[in-house]
Amino acid sequence: MFDFTNFLTDTQSVVFSVLMLLALVFCSIYYGLFHLRIGMWHRKPAKEGDNTSGKESTPPVSVVLTAHNDAAWLKENLVYLLEQDYPNFEVVVVDYMSHDDTQFVLKLLKDYYPHLKIVPFKEDVNLFQGKKYPLSIGIKSAKNDILLLADPDCTPKNMQWLRGMVKGYYRKDIKIVLGFCGLKRTRTLLGTLQQYDNLAYSSHYLGCALLGHPYTGSGRNLSYRRSFFFDRGAFISHYNVAGGSDDLFVYQNATRNNNAVSISSDACLYTEPKKTFGEWHKQRLARVSTRNWHSVGGRLLEDLLPISVALFYTMGALLLANGGMPWGMIAIAAVVKWAWQIVAFSQLSKRFEGGLVYLAAPLYEIYFIIANTILVLTPLDNNRKFSK
Repeated sequence: MFDFTNFLTDTQSVVFSVLMLLALVFCSIYYGLFHLRIGMWHRKPAKEGDNTSGKESTPPVSVVLTAHNDAAWLKENLVYLLEQDYPNFEVVVVDYMSHDDTQFVLKLLKDYYPHLKIVPFKEDVNLFQGKKYPLSIGIKSAKNDILLLADPDCTPKNMQWLRGMVKGYYRKDIKIVLGFCGLKRTRTLLGTLQQYDNLAYSSHYLGCALLGHPYTGSGRNLSYRRSFFFDRGAFISHYNVAGGSDDLFVYQNATRNNNAVSISSDACLYTEPKKTFGEWHKQRLARVSTRNWHSVGGRLLEDLLPISVALFYTMGALLLANGGMPWGMIAIAAVVKWAWQIVAFSQLSKRFEGGLVYLAAPLYEIYFIIANTILVLTPLDNNRKFSK
């Protein structure tokens, strides 16, 4: 049996134990509300009269991409967008100052696919940072109101991607639809780290949206109405920020009522993980480059889980150090947390084809608490002219 004699007479141990318990409860609730809920989520059928039609609605759609020296990716992936099983759509590609074979690949595809629209830029007329200007030009060139945004390195899971994302517009008042872009599986440590990071990050922003607090999205799979984009001032309020063509627009304009999530199997895109730690580090830096534009409440929302996890382990370590609680009780608490985390993350991984990465979720979680803390404190390069 466990001996609680010292614990009952040690106020410090009681405080540590209460804090550890609160952290455990919060982590458990988070894993259930985010990882497990996203993994098992199915949107309820739209109520009669919600949609604009009694049958499956297939309004005209424009897919918009920006390309910069992406000939290899376009050659490999663009045909999957152009061959989508959808009655009325166009694909708009902004070729911004590419000096590889991008223009030749696009011209060749144009001969076979008349619904491909090419918007070429030969000179650097971007007075701002990042890809917001070329993306804005692509959106302006689109002829349809419903826009789907992706990147040249993204591939739809199947030929139903347009249908899957458009289903997010199941109510007339929906203006923004958040989607998921996953990573193709690899057997390397770098690949599994990226897989976990992408799943955890996606679970957070999609889960927040389902809870009625959308705050960010992924430009690799994002949809909104063209009219809404211009009514809300496009990117004008943050043109001077290199990043944020996706997350800042969602953060500033998405609400509980005008936002929806589309994460069915048909609505998913997938891309290759980065080949080196350096490339991945740059991608993660781009993600946090807009963090200071979020409100204090928004940043706190992002930090609640890592703070709780750090609190859980810190309090456990302090209790072990001062001997205030039997080590067996601390071990039981840790096992409960790890088991529930693995179960919840396994559902998330199963839904988005993440493989067995969930088995190491507790270890990866600790790694990213340290890595992301360092990342947030890393000076950012604000001189990028074109950033993905």
